[in-house]
Amino acid sequence: RSMSRRRFLKNLSLAGAGLAINPLKSAAQPFNLGPSIKDNPLVISTWIHGMEANQGAWSILESGGDSLDAVQKGVAVTENDLNNRSVGLGGRPDRDGHVTLDACIMDHDSRCGSVAFLEDIIHPIDVARAVMEKTPHVMLVGEGAQKWALENGFSKATFDVPVPPVQKDYEEWLIKSEYKTGVNVENHDTIGMLALDASGRMAGACTTSGMAYKIRGRVGDSPIIGAGLFMDGDVGGATATGVGEAMIRTAGCASVVESMRRGASPEEACYDIVQRILKKHPGVNGMQVGFLAMNMQGEYGGYSVYNGFNYALRTKDRNEMVDAKYMRTWE
Repeated sequence: RSMSRRRFLKNLSLAGAGLAINPLKSAAQPFNLGPSIKDNPLVISTWIHGMEANQGAWSILESGGDSLDAVQKGVAVTENDLNNRSVGLGGRPDRDGHVTLDACIMDHDSRCGSVAFLEDIIHPIDVARAVMEKTPHVMLVGEGAQKWALENGFSKATFDVPVPPVQKDYEEWLIKSEYKTGVNVENHDTIGMLALDASGRMAGACTTSGMAYKIRGRVGDSPIIGAGLFMDGDVGGATATGVGEAMIRTAGCASVVESMRRGASPEEACYDIVQRILKKHPGVNGMQVGFLAMNMQGEYGGYSVYNGFNYALRTKDRNEMVDAKYMRTWE
């Protein structure tokens, strides 16, 4: 950790000579490095639904299993929860009344798979992994993604989508048809997960039903490698939640990993990209954006634009929610 800190401070000293890119600015809140627990299982995921998702991942990690299997199983727990309104087929529809799903997965060696604008498949994360392992591609979308999934052993849901309470809300929404994102409301909350297994290998996954009442065809950051998720086995990984357009415009998660590569701690790296988003995209006022990161030393952290973003942490000794630090207060 000390060597990483020295490299990071060196980068800051070079900034004045124009030799470092986007040096971090001082934060109002002190940074937390988090405990280093290298060579021990660790999983973190976004929001309160991450607690149950972490349990799914931990069932693999605690027995010495692989981080890629862990994140796939973990986020699938949330996809399977039809009471969740921002992930899986229980999510809210687009403005034409269709629930469309996005997901991606990425491993320690930067192998990755992704699906977007996918309909009627319960576990898009499973399809994303299949794309990674069975095709020469990274991303499949829309009707083609569904066709490929059905041809490769996946099945359509046997229940009505949107589910009845979501359909009722949608019909009420149609009366005014107002498109609002809001802060810390369950219409764009995603689940992103990062796991480090006992062998020291990391993987990540991200899955969502996207923004409620979006224009049909809209795809956010969650299935985009480098925006909603990015992994590098030499450095660490990052995932994001909130209004996806802000993450896409800044290659948010790839930027977090690159900050860690230059020596920033996970929390510092998340802070850096939040600052960049606020500087370059003032239109995010009133829109929540949060990042979560972990490095290969087992240090972790998060940062968000507004208060209220939290994440679930699971280790051998801890199973709890952690409040992320933030730049602005939302009343």
